[in-house]
Amino acid sequence: MSDLSARVRAALRERGMSISAAARAMNFDKGYVSRVVNGKQRPSAALVTALDNLLGTEGGLVELHTAMDEDDRSRVAAVVGGDRYKADASTVRALSDVLAAQRRLDDTLGPAAMLAPTLVQMDTVVSLARDSDARSMPADVRDGLKLVAAEWVQFAGWLRAEARDDADAVRLLTEAEDYADEINDGPLAAQAANFKGYLSRQRQNARGVVRWFLTAYNTPGAHPAQRLGDAAQAAQGLAMLGERDSARRLLDEATALSHRAEIETPPGTAYWLVPSFHGLNIGLAYLALGDTTQAAASIRDALANLPEDQQGAEWTHEYRAALAQAEGES
Repeated sequence: MSDLSARVRAALRERGMSISAAARAMNFDKGYVSRVVNGKQRPSAALVTALDNLLGTEGGLVELHTAMDEDDRSRVAAVVGGDRYKADASTVRALSDVLAAQRRLDDTLGPAAMLAPTLVQMDTVVSLARDSDARSMPADVRDGLKLVAAEWVQFAGWLRAEARDDADAVRLLTEAEDYADEINDGPLAAQAANFKGYLSRQRQNARGVVRWFLTAYNTPGAHPAQRLGDAAQAAQGLAMLGERDSARRLLDEATALSHRAEIETPPGTAYWLVPSFHGLNIGLAYLALGDTTQAAASIRDALANLPEDQQGAEWTHEYRAALAQAEGES
């Protein structure tokens, strides 16, 4: 279910590296590497570590490989293979752990290597969740499957957004919002709206930026760290529209959330929202307001404090470009 082989195969293809070249670089037998990459053999821990180093995934491939133990793999394989009655709390936990590992792997591999296998997994988990009502599963298992399915749909929507498959991204994110409402999950609903705001910003649609980030900001149950980021990004949109006073008021609201955002652990669906991260989006707002010195300082500090596995993430390109602009105009 982790589909490590599919992700490695896509990552090698994206980098223009053949299996033979990869095997030589890692000093592993070509036939063995080929069988692993093509999903015909389970990799050893040593090969996973070597692939992780080769592809620069900063431990992401290792985390994905170890997200399920042999019991988990057997259980999930049986459930996915049709024995849905075997689904239990351990199945839900295993699926959730795999998804968490994949979210982090996206930071190093990027959407091109992640998207296709994620969509296959999403369809499988959504099917499990839909079956859970008809099969009279225990409530905790049924609710857990629905939650992990909703999160998988949202993650797929984010990957589509990163890849700028805009129409499919919006469709999936809307589905994620609907799932989140069905299971009464405020943070998940807010994050799906947030990703729509991200898409609007990529399109230079300032009204869309304001609309979707304010929707996320005002979503009942949203985490303080989410609301802080949403307020800052809505402020950027307001500044883009020339509504400077409203933008500054919203920035003040974002700042007022800093303490609560710092002391409350962010939800798994927005794991990156640690205190130092917020300087990125606050910096974008300052840049839109024309305060290039403050923008540069905020973005520069936040980028420097990103974890190693996020330093090269595709989503950082926007912030690095903004930093270059701010420094050039200061």
